[in-house]
Amino acid sequence: MPDRAGAALTDLLALMARLRSIDGCPWDRAQDFASIAAYTIEEAYEVADAIARNDRGDLRDELGDLLFQVVFHAQMASEAQDFDFGDVARGIVEKMIRRHPHVFGDAAPRTAEAQNLAWEEIKTAERRSKSSSSGGILSDVPTALPALTRAVKLSKRAARVGFVWEKISEVMQKLHEEIAELEAEIDTGDAAKISDELGDVLFVCANIARHLDIDPETALRGANDKFTRRFSFIEQALAADHRTPADADLPEMEILWRAAKDTEKAARAEA
Repeated sequence: MPDRAGAALTDLLALMARLRSIDGCPWDRAQDFASIAAYTIEEAYEVADAIARNDRGDLRDELGDLLFQVVFHAQMASEAQDFDFGDVARGIVEKMIRRHPHVFGDAAPRTAEAQNLAWEEIKTAERRSKSSSSGGILSDVPTALPALTRAVKLSKRAARVGFVWEKISEVMQKLHEEIAELEAEIDTGDAAKISDELGDVLFVCANIARHLDIDPETALRGANDKFTRRFSFIEQALAADHRTPADADLPEMEILWRAAKDTEKAARAEA
């Protein structure tokens, strides 16, 4: 297996170098780190989508697409004489060895929970060694992360130094406070203040997710899928009567929405 994987990786690196060569692909040659960053993020989401659908064939393909993005970035860095793919691979190997002293060092065996805590401690030490004296504990949380994911990471960092609600009941109370403030601003009609208060509500929701150890992005994707599924039920029910949602009023669609929920509950009960 190592020989097969190594040969395939060698082929991929050669292919990428060829695409970026003078007589390679004009589109690939025209790209830079910034121009393909969005593709890298998109491929990561497609990996997550394949996992959510439990489609192993798609997962294999999407992992290949994501790996291609890593190779693409490494090739451009190599051309600039910054680093190459070998540096990337060696770097992650060294990092994983450093962060698993109970496997590769002389640390005592750990439970999964203990390793999670130790992992965060090691990451914190690494950040301190790399950061400047002016950098705060939140300074290196990537701004390009999805907003809910970044909110969770920000609150996790703050929690490590004691800036945290200890009980979920305290977070829920804060949520009710923020909703009341949002309602008050809605009455004023000030769009900027409404947006600000809505952001506060969403940030507290991210904190609730952190307390419950739930990924808010995953939870919201599930809610999106649920909404899509139930609205499709409405469309199909109306289509059977040769109508569309535009031909129905809200009370009728509410009835069909409840029917969609009842259908899902019955299906889960049978399963």
